[in-house]
Amino acid sequence: MLVVTRFRVPVEDVDSFRGDLATAHEALAARPGYLDGTVGRNVDDPTLWVLTTRWEHVGAYRRALSSYDVKMRAVPVLYRALDEPSAYEVVEGPGTDLNVASARSLG
Repeated sequence: MLVVTRFRVPVEDVDSFRGDLATAHEALAARPGYLDGTVGRNVDDPTLWVLTTRWEHVGAYRRALSSYDVKMRAVPVLYRALDEPSAYEVVEGPGTDLNVASARSLG
């Protein structure tokens, strides 16, 4: 599972935001099911930032968001995210069923 979380950050807030985003990423990375992640900044629009994370499955990601440490260290930053869908299924190859209309396994 891939999570793409984008942020719009005014230039004057970049220094504090960058540290806060690193703290949020650390908190998420410490949770079970986290595979990897990256912080990035748009090359054409320096006010646009992204945090991408990969997870074993949707359940691991949802459980990470409900953990106390993530609520304290990451959620305040995640509240600043652009209001758009952020969770994606990874396309593993031709013929892979995506967005199946049934309940998801929480792993």
